Amino acid sequence: MEDDLVFTEEKIINKIYLIRGKKVMIDSDLAELYGVETRVLNQSVKRNIKRFPEDFMFELTIEEFDNLKSQFVISSWGGRRKLPLAFTEQGVAMLSSVLNSDRAIAVNIQIIRVFTKMREILETHKEILKKLDELQKKEVEQDEKIMLIFEYIKQLEEVKQQELDQKKRNQIGYKRSGQD
Repeated sequence: MEDDLVFTEEKIINKIYLIRGKKVMIDSDLAELYGVETRVLNQSVKRNIKRFPEDFMFELTIEEFDNLKSQFVISSWGGRRKLPLAFTEQGVAMLSSVLNSDRAIAVNIQIIRVFTKMREILETHKEILKKLDELQKKEVEQDEKIMLIFEYIKQLEEVKQQELDQKKRNQIGYKRSGQD
């Protein structure tokens, strides 16, 4: 029984989808993890609907559902009469209070850990991207400074050339012997 409760992170991650800009899990996938029928999970949610505001759970539109199904060669949602429910991380956490079994609690802990880990990874990536952006801006500033230095060097060379040209001009007057 204990082995049934242990799911790999990969199995859970593969059941997390990005819909409406939110990371969600579908009711049938959650029911599978909890070891209950989808119908039982949805009935429990409907009996406790006040616990599931729209930012915790929402029903997929036909287009969203068709898009989700099209991502898979073989649909695992065959024969559904109703559109699936999608649960955000907060909705998944709330499910543990609705499905109050040891298995539901254990599964929820694993799912929440995966969501947390994903968030940490995204934050790390955001921080790295931010640092790269800052570095790139510094490089642009550095490049501008280097270009400015080259411009000053060019101006100095022009001034030096003008001075040399001025010295090369023929001097008015007599030349002494040995003077060129």
